[in-house]
Amino acid sequence: MTFYKAIAAVLMTAALAGCAQTEGQQRAGTGALIGGAGGALVGQAIGGNTKSTVIGAASGALLGAVVGSATTPQRRGEQMCRYQDRYGRIYTAPCDDRYYNGDY
Repeated sequence: MTFYKAIAAVLMTAALAGCAQTEGQQRAGTGALIGGAGGALVGQAIGGNTKSTVIGAASGALLGAVVGSATTPQRRGEQMCRYQDRYGRIYTAPCDDRYYNGDY
């Protein structure tokens, strides 16, 4: 019965990962799927029981989602920078070419 629950959880996660809207969400979902599968295999190889497999799958999915989200490249113009005007007011706006050229 536990095996069927695990299969259902994987299929549900795959279905929800397909609903992601942004590239970062898609990469996080894909990373979670790959990390969960890899973590389950490692957990089973190390512990040899269901508890180890579930712990490995959960930690692998979490790590995969974090890595997938963190490695999403930022497109030019999406980075936000903080600026200060001549009156001392600080505001946030899209970064200009100085940021991308390293002249800041």
